[in-house]
Amino acid sequence: MKPKLVVIIFSLFLFSCSANNQSSDTKNAGLSINGTWRLLQGTLIEKGDTTITDYTKNVSFIKIINDSHFAFLQHDLQKGKDSASAVFVAGGGRYSLKDSTYTEHLEYCSAREWEGHDFPFTITIKNDTLTQTGIEKVESAGVNRLNIEKYVRMKMTSAALARFHRMPSLYVSR
Repeated sequence: MKPKLVVIIFSLFLFSCSANNQSSDTKNAGLSINGTWRLLQGTLIEKGDTTITDYTKNVSFIKIINDSHFAFLQHDLQKGKDSASAVFVAGGGRYSLKDSTYTEHLEYCSAREWEGHDFPFTITIKNDTLTQTGIEKVESAGVNRLNIEKYVRMKMTSAALARFHRMPSLYVSR
């Protein structure tokens, strides 16, 4: 009888460890922000006016996030040939993430007056969609607005993956 009790207790222990690991993995996977994200739509609300931008037409905007830094790049899809719609914007820096609060510490930006500012956002991730909502305030640029951005996680194509594996290593040993 005693061996059966040991087996039951051990089985319960294994089950509880497995259940805890599963919920922890699910929680971490829910806020896994590392990767490349394509901006689908941006909504700016400033002084009662709302501007919605569709980033799937005329412009492309991506955000790249690794363990410690983020970078964003935006350009027009006419390759700068139409001077009325030509645009190139870039920026990046460190970020912090605590629970659902994602704060960008903008260190580099093509709009230089934005450099040195922190932008806290609340983020949610559902499947492959990231939504970030927060106040952007840059007094020197006269900016004080609510910014809501909706991104989709980009997947590496098999052709890009094959090119990546054919690349020579940039690592140099000393």
